[in-house]
Amino acid sequence: MLVQVCGLPGAGKSTLSAAIAERVPALTLRVDAIEGAMWKYGIPRDQSGIAAYSVMHAIAVPNLRRGRMVIADAVSGVEAARAGWVATADAAGVPLRLIEVTCPDVDEHRRRVEERANDIPGFTLPTWDEVQRTADEYEPRTDDRLVVDSTQRLEETVRLALGFLEVRGR
Repeated sequence: MLVQVCGLPGAGKSTLSAAIAERVPALTLRVDAIEGAMWKYGIPRDQSGIAAYSVMHAIAVPNLRRGRMVIADAVSGVEAARAGWVATADAAGVPLRLIEVTCPDVDEHRRRVEERANDIPGFTLPTWDEVQRTADEYEPRTDDRLVVDSTQRLEETVRLALGFLEVRGR
């Protein structure tokens, strides 16, 4: 199964992805880590987005074909990015499940963005202004997905996610 965890930067995608992966055997792919590696080696920021998603797809397919669950942690804010996940799941012959992480409390979202620690070498965390621009460009989703509110307790969002994915956690 391919699980695409999407939403705005700072909403809680990586936290939820990691928490799910702690409970079920899964490979977690984080677009920020891939972009950070690209930036570290000179690929310009304005050229890394599509390439990073392509790297994620290329890593996901063989792992999915081997029967591994893959959790893809990426904003996926536009239809072109979303179509890539559909194509990846189709290429591997596995179901695609979508989890959209939201942080409806704007003050909390801003606090998270401005105070979070950077755990990725070579990656530059987005500013609140950059997150706002991403929000302005974020195309509304209409696909079948679970929407979770990351201001709720993490254990509750993990429980909802595992139920949606129909998997049992450890």
